[in-house]
Amino acid sequence: MARIGLEHRRTGLVRVMEWYSKRKYGAVLDPGKVALHHKGVLTTMLAMEGSATRWKGLDPTLKALATMVVSAEIGCSWCMDFGYFEYHHQKVDRAKLRDVPRWRDSDVYSDLERAVMEYAVAATATPPAVTDEQVARLQEDLSEADLVELTAQVALENYRSRINAALGLTSQGFKETCELRPA
Repeated sequence: MARIGLEHRRTGLVRVMEWYSKRKYGAVLDPGKVALHHKGVLTTMLAMEGSATRWKGLDPTLKALATMVVSAEIGCSWCMDFGYFEYHHQKVDRAKLRDVPRWRDSDVYSDLERAVMEYAVAATATPPAVTDEQVARLQEDLSEADLVELTAQVALENYRSRINAALGLTSQGFKETCELRPA
């Protein structure tokens, strides 16, 4: 249960945010409802998320796995739920998304995907536990630009997951909409 209110007076800003969110995602996102309590935070979040959508160098599957493993590591059920929804719609293999919580034991990942997830977990640790060996391993397959994008994606998901987990946001049922099968 959310630790702060998700209801707001029906101002113009609230109506616009709800309309956009419903149009794009089919529901009003709880992190957006939280951010509505502080216009400066909302503005920063929207600017950052809008800018991050233009990061296109890194393979979408690697980006998805890095994002999802950070969410799992932090324990953000909202982020895991929404991440599955978001990356499923970007055509990332469902089995890979589904196995993120048990990625170390799963056989669905390539060596590079495991290296990316290991790096994301190490970068998420407090203090960060990234090693020169991890970076060198990634540089075998990723460009320096890709490595910078990967690191920024991990940091962005840390930001999201820590806010959402700290404020008690939990799954909104996005994953279930991906699992529904046509009759």
